[in-house]
Amino acid sequence: MFMDLSLISLVLILAVVGMFFSSAVRIFREYERGVVFTLGRFSKVKGPGLVLLIPGIQKVIRVDMRTVVLEVPTQDVISRDNVSVSVSAVVYFRVVDPEKAIIQVMDFLNATSQLAQTMLRSVLGKHQLDDMLAEREKLNVDIQRALDAQTDSWGIKVSNVEIKQVDLTESMIRAIARQAEAERERRAKVIHAEGELQASEQLFQAAKTLAQEPQAILLRYLETLTVIGADKNTTVVFPLPMDMVTPFLAKAATGGGR
Repeated sequence: MFMDLSLISLVLILAVVGMFFSSAVRIFREYERGVVFTLGRFSKVKGPGLVLLIPGIQKVIRVDMRTVVLEVPTQDVISRDNVSVSVSAVVYFRVVDPEKAIIQVMDFLNATSQLAQTMLRSVLGKHQLDDMLAEREKLNVDIQRALDAQTDSWGIKVSNVEIKQVDLTESMIRAIARQAEAERERRAKVIHAEGELQASEQLFQAAKTLAQEPQAILLRYLETLTVIGADKNTTVVFPLPMDMVTPFLAKAATGGGR
């Protein structure tokens, strides 16, 4: 009977010791930290590795220090030029100060998510639709800086923000297509006008050069006749330069006077 009681006592003692060590020993991975509270007051940040606690007196909250990829739900945004769009984004952040992340905010993950949604609407609402479509890199930086300034007091560092998608209504897509088509037509007309201007300048220079040497005009005329004669036309009508006709007319007039 005495042996049975001793065995039971030993088992109980071992169970108590096991429970003590299980509650007193914590192992933290390389990317984890433990925020230790002693009688409810912040004590220190421990880890990684083996951490010993005083059971019943000290408690620890485990914090993951790795970068968190947070998807921001699609937000309805009204741009500066009163265009309604739906925007989704991704936020990359990590905890740099475990003490602040646990003490200064109740749930830093949810708080960062809500703040990201608010900042996305606020920052994009200050820009026009063209900026959202053409200057995403600049907008990403603006949102990242605005978020980082707010989360700094929570011990959180926002490293990057990426706008995933900007969705437009069907009517707005058609309006943008019409605008792009009009822009292409405008550019085509400008290029055509510039070509006409350059061609007229070249023709003006050529005319000035030919005017300095009348024989050059005659050679150009004969060359044109050669080109026209190469075509299989039934009838060819071409003008005669007055410089070629004038000498014959003068001789005819002189002969007629005699």
